[in-house]
Amino acid sequence: MALKLKVPSIVCDGCADTITESITTMEPDAKVEVDLKAKTVTVESAASEETIKQSIVAAGHTVEGYQ
Repeated sequence: MALKLKVPSIVCDGCADTITESITTMEPDAKVEVDLKAKTVTVESAASEETIKQSIVAAGHTVEGYQ
């Protein structure tokens, strides 16, 4: 199942790399796509939505609608 999240704090390729690394560290088999223009992260993973959101926040970014 693909999960698409709005991540307004994405501004550059470095941000995309940091988010991708954080998610794949937690879930090595995850497929992560970051769209810089749309400021979205799409993740295909067996991990829960909560776990993926926590990984993005742990990388220093914000997920729209998530505290």
